[in-house]
Amino acid sequence: MSEVARTHRLRRMTGRDPRESHRSASPLELLYDLTLVVAFSLAGSQFAHALVEDHLVEGLLGFAVAMFAITLAWINYSWFASAYDTDDAFMRLATLLQMVGVLVLALGLHDLFEGFDHGEFDNAVVVAGYVTMRVSMILLWSRAAAHDRDRRRTCLAYVRLIAVAQVGWVVTATDVLPVPVQIGLALALFALELGGIVWIETHLPPTPWHAHHIAERYGLLAIITFGEVVLGTTTAIEAVVTDQGWSVEAAVIALAGVALAVGLWWCYFTVPFAHALTASNARSMVFGFGHLVLYASIAATGAGLHAAAYYVEHHSELDAAQTMLTMAMPVAVFVLALFTVFHLLFPGRDPLHHWLLVGTLVFLAAACALAAWGAPLALALLVLMLAPWVTVLGYELRGYRHIDEVAGATRDVAR
Repeated sequence: MSEVARTHRLRRMTGRDPRESHRSASPLELLYDLTLVVAFSLAGSQFAHALVEDHLVEGLLGFAVAMFAITLAWINYSWFASAYDTDDAFMRLATLLQMVGVLVLALGLHDLFEGFDHGEFDNAVVVAGYVTMRVSMILLWSRAAAHDRDRRRTCLAYVRLIAVAQVGWVVTATDVLPVPVQIGLALALFALELGGIVWIETHLPPTPWHAHHIAERYGLLAIITFGEVVLGTTTAIEAVVTDQGWSVEAAVIALAGVALAVGLWWCYFTVPFAHALTASNARSMVFGFGHLVLYASIAATGAGLHAAAYYVEHHSELDAAQTMLTMAMPVAVFVLALFTVFHLLFPGRDPLHHWLLVGTLVFLAAACALAAWGAPLALALLVLMLAPWVTVLGYELRGYRHIDEVAGATRDVAR
């Protein structure tokens, strides 16, 4: 190992090779992702609390703000790191600042959810954390602009976009504006950040991000988010064991929850995202922002399982059917979002997909119907867990041929 690599001295951010072989997530990126474990867990826990108190609208607002802020900041950092990661002292310290921002944001989620319950938009701590994360990106993009002359305009455009948006976010955190204006400004800022990124990536020289590295990074965060489903399952099992002791119902819930997590995971990793990213830079927008919905729906499934634990403990305002809906709806959103992203990324249509979607929705509806008819929660969960496995079986028995075809077509385009 060279002295430079050993000491992590400052290096110029001139951009990495987008065709670099054996490119994988760095230990620094994996360390950063651990803070998102905490953030997703707290967001899911607060959402579950709101659900069982029958504050659906307030809970959805808080959860949407939390997931968007956490995930969007992570996306911007990950694409930057894919293009410019030098693993020097500056990059490491800027990532440290990112991690502090994530944790501050996560600690402000309680106030955010409580504020919505009381008709307030109490986002001061969340904004403090988000702005901290984005200041880190301003520093990183500024440094890249100083070193990468070919993409200086692109880097400076990101600096201006992020800086202007942060001024707006600070304004939303003040008590000067009425709540409707705060929420309206927040929606405008969300649109600004998303639209600004799309404009920069489509009108200015693109940064040298690595397709396979990005696909791996997104997959790793998906695995972290699936962990929320496992956590929700564990919470539900603990509630049953505490209430009834070890029983067949506890074992069934364990099987159903883990099988649900594995089924969703299996569905996600059937899609060869890296091939789509290699073939077309334009598709990166669909891939990148489509995951905002995918991550949120996975985390919401975990929150639904957490809500089921409250129901078992008799600490919920929801009935059995409503409790089942807290799990069935996010699973439905995940499957629909995954198929939508797939069809936008890859050419051609497979009629099998329509049948898979119908089969998935049938199992979800059946699970909710069983709960409404008074069936045990464990039985309804067993039916619910089968929903993603419709897609798994469809892929393994026939759909893999279509995947091979579209992956081959994108490889040909890339050449």
